[in-house]
Amino acid sequence: MNKQQLFENIKRKQSFLCVGLDTDIKKIPEHLLKEEDPIFAFNKAIIDATAPYCIAYKPNLAFYESMGVKGWIAFEKTVEYIKTNYPDQFIIADAKRGDIGNTSAMYARTFFEELNIDSVTVAPYMGEDSVTPFLTYEGKWVILLALTSNKGSHDFQLTTDTEGERLFEKVLRKSQEWANDENMMYVVGATQGRMFEDIRKIVPNHFLLVPGIGAQGGSLEEVCKYGMTKECGLIVNSSRAIIYADKTENFANVAGEEAHKVQQQMAEQLKAIL
Repeated sequence: MNKQQLFENIKRKQSFLCVGLDTDIKKIPEHLLKEEDPIFAFNKAIIDATAPYCIAYKPNLAFYESMGVKGWIAFEKTVEYIKTNYPDQFIIADAKRGDIGNTSAMYARTFFEELNIDSVTVAPYMGEDSVTPFLTYEGKWVILLALTSNKGSHDFQLTTDTEGERLFEKVLRKSQEWANDENMMYVVGATQGRMFEDIRKIVPNHFLLVPGIGAQGGSLEEVCKYGMTKECGLIVNSSRAIIYADKTENFANVAGEEAHKVQQQMAEQLKAIL
């Protein structure tokens, strides 16, 4: 999916919502545990209920890898289900990979050849040769960690060099030598607020994947005020606040209702640019 197709989906659905499939076997409704594949059963119901209101899904690999082979099977089935039934959805493998070149090439092969997923999150700490193997696939996206929403982001990402440049700013500037806004996005946490202004000075046209709305307390209005571009430029993720909104047999309907609420808020924000 290219940048224009992504923007067309945003306009058509009046939404830039990404639903995070952080599916924990210990948190899903108990009645699903009798299913042959409880994780996939949960994901399928969530996807069917939320698909009208979102433009992307983001399975977090840690939740699937924690279950070994069973988890990987559920992950693959989930990806295939989305691609088959909702082909307009942008799929993000939230894997945060990044290693020496030949290892990154294997990670890229996993997600872009074997699974044929649209994008993967990548950690930039090891530099150019750990990222560029992911950039050799036409039509695929790298989503590079830039400024995250967790408390520990202050430990390294906000540290400055002798010229006053913060580490996340160095990541943004340097990585633009490797790719452009047609195949690279950046992760910027919703809790960073007005920091989006500084980010947009460096990457004015790139899409940003924004986690931290909902359970983590990020403000959608603030993210849009400081981060939205004329092509939206945002994919805002919500995970727990949607998928775990209810633990009864009505969980999927409630998830759909929560996704719809967020979509309506996003539609209001999009009026400024559409």
